[in-house]
Amino acid sequence: MSCRYLIGRGHVIIDRNWRAGHLEIDIVSMASDGIHFVEVKSRTVPFEAQPQESVTRSKQRKLYAAARRYLACRDGMLAGEMECHFDIISVIFRRGRADIRLFPDAFIPGI
Repeated sequence: MSCRYLIGRGHVIIDRNWRAGHLEIDIVSMASDGIHFVEVKSRTVPFEAQPQESVTRSKQRKLYAAARRYLACRDGMLAGEMECHFDIISVIFRRGRADIRLFPDAFIPGI
């Protein structure tokens, strides 16, 4: 569902559920502005906090480490210098439907 959402916004999905040891990336996609590392978080109503709020500093550091490992493993396969984006997709399930929201550039590593 999240991949279809990104494709509808012009992304090309490169990888899903990529893992290297304890590191993981839910979705890796390409768009005209660069490569996107996407964390997907979902909740079912009722819930206490918005899904995107669960991407803590610790999770951000892990996603950044995973992105670095991902790019290192693809040495030369991804052309040139690309802008890297760290996005979050929030999915809220409510009464048989899913509300999807994209948070582009949800965080900048190191800031």
